[in-house]
Amino acid sequence: MQPESKNNKYKIIWQTVKQIPRGKVATYEQVAELSGLTGQQRLVGYAMHNLPEDTNLPWHRVINAKGKISFPKNSKAHKLQRLFLEKESIIFTNEKIDFEKYGWIDQKNRL
Repeated sequence: MQPESKNNKYKIIWQTVKQIPRGKVATYEQVAELSGLTGQQRLVGYAMHNLPEDTNLPWHRVINAKGKISFPKNSKAHKLQRLFLEKESIIFTNEKIDFEKYGWIDQKNRL
């Protein structure tokens, strides 16, 4: 993939993530689909990893398909993401987030 093309896709992904409302989460797959990049959830992960340091994008609202934070459990990033989500009143049950309650997109009636 050309660097310019990748940057454009990152911008599209970031615009999608920007729309996730406070107190809601979306999966990498959902963000990819909503960005017109079906099947490219790994690219969503790369886009999140490559956010500018001074970003105010709600990156913490993107979680994996199991309803969990993707960072290793005891990592600083995991703790930070969980803290941000809990500040938005998102409750974890056994390290998971309930998509029916907190999902931005209805899991049953997917895109």
